[in-house]
Amino acid sequence: MILIKGSGDASAAALGARIRRLRRSRGMSQADLAGDDLSPSYISLLEGGKRLPSAEVLEQLAVRLRCDVPTLTGRAAEASECDLEVELKYAEMAMQNADPLAALAAYRAVQDKTTAAAQPKIWYAAEQGIALALERDGRLEEAAVHYEALRTASVTSKESVPRLTAVIGLCRCYRELGDLSHAIQIAEETLDELRELKLTPTVIGVELLSTLVGIHSERGDLHRASYLASQAIEQATAITDPKALGAAYWNASVVMYRKGNTADALVLIQKALAIYAEGEDQRALARLRNAYASILLQTEDPQPELARTALTQSLESLLQVGSSVDVAYCRSALARAELHLGRPEAAVAQAEQAMADLGAGHRLQAARNLLLLAAAQLRLGRPEEAKSSYERGALMLEASEAGQQAAYAWAELAEILKLCGEDERVLWAYQQSMRCIGYRNTLMLDRLPLSKSS
Repeated sequence: MILIKGSGDASAAALGARIRRLRRSRGMSQADLAGDDLSPSYISLLEGGKRLPSAEVLEQLAVRLRCDVPTLTGRAAEASECDLEVELKYAEMAMQNADPLAALAAYRAVQDKTTAAAQPKIWYAAEQGIALALERDGRLEEAAVHYEALRTASVTSKESVPRLTAVIGLCRCYRELGDLSHAIQIAEETLDELRELKLTPTVIGVELLSTLVGIHSERGDLHRASYLASQAIEQATAITDPKALGAAYWNASVVMYRKGNTADALVLIQKALAIYAEGEDQRALARLRNAYASILLQTEDPQPELARTALTQSLESLLQVGSSVDVAYCRSALARAELHLGRPEAAVAQAEQAMADLGAGHRLQAARNLLLLAAAQLRLGRPEEAKSSYERGALMLEASEAGQQAAYAWAELAEILKLCGEDERVLWAYQQSMRCIGYRNTLMLDRLPLSKSS
């Protein structure tokens, strides 16, 4: 057997951990790594620290894991912090250039050259980058695993792991996955921790508040969202940070929009636009234009042409600097604008492309797309397709705990069913709508005998 630095069980465990980490980073199963001449059970024993491989086996594993034997055994010369920081900068550039897969590979390459114990600041920065790259690529469940690991690590490695950044990323993922309760629980618990510490407001703290505002808005708890939005604006004003204030205005506008107060929503989002236009974050500015266009479509005097112009500009920008998910959100807004302009064919095309861009992960936004698709299908005289899309969308919203939005969707489905002459199902759809906003038949009138007139 080859000698590995360290001794006894500790060396085997360290080697096994490296093999497991490299295998997972390459997206390989134990069977993939075993190949034809080893067995998956043997790989499992290696990774569990129960076996030490021969030199020949180590060479085979190194080839399959696309590394050298010294890297595998932990005897590679430790990369300098300066070199690794350069590699981190390269990964960040890939992310800024809207190439999350290249960024993911670069961040993983950094982790292959060090450990959390040896260079915690570098290793955890790469871990944060991996989580963000997975999120931007739409792999939300995988991203959530990494964010959760960072949140846990922040308890023991406070200097190396920014806790609030991990929490905010985790909340974003759970929000998109439709698990609003979990996202709210994590964010509220973290805010309680900050209040107990009585820290002065910070930019990242305002960002957490703003994130929570958006989640409460999605869930339909507009009272709590409004309270937190006012807190975020107050804190952002106190620390005089333009980015924090812009984010606070942005999310406060969402609350006003959800409440149906589009006039105030428009004022707030225009303030946010003025702030972001002075900055360099083109992706955030484009996403903000999407929100601005949505409000323009819901004012008392809708402005679909102006909204479409803003969205076209946003799409051009996001195709350059945004992820496929960013582009999907923009296409959803464009579908809505096309509906307002009386172009249902174009709306269907945009909504279907948005669904393809989103994939299976973003359940909340996929539900909204289905409702847009249903409305366009109805305009095109395809009621059966519209009913199917609406029902799927309403069920997805309900599963995502977006009760108020689900209630609206069921009510709209009832209107479609009424137009189609399906009176029995109209009542059923309205009952689903009432159920989503918390109504229960406490009088049990359906179980009471009714008197008959003589």
